[in-house]
Amino acid sequence: MWVRFLPSVHNFFNCMKLINYFKTSFTELVEKTTWPSRRELTNSAVVVLVASLLIAAVVWVMDFAFQHLMTFVYGLL
Repeated sequence: MWVRFLPSVHNFFNCMKLINYFKTSFTELVEKTTWPSRRELTNSAVVVLVASLLIAAVVWVMDFAFQHLMTFVYGLL
């Protein structure tokens, strides 16, 4: 009988740990997390957009230059 009792107790404590985890996660999300304002979020999005476009342009220029360099090198062979 004792052997049959242990798994249910173990499952109960695992369930309580899971419930406690969700409670503390919710509390942290609601009370301890600072969310950005709409203005801060917009500014961050613009910075990411500009940085992405800048990096894409640099990669495009490097690809364009490398393509022409390889065309020149293979043209000499």
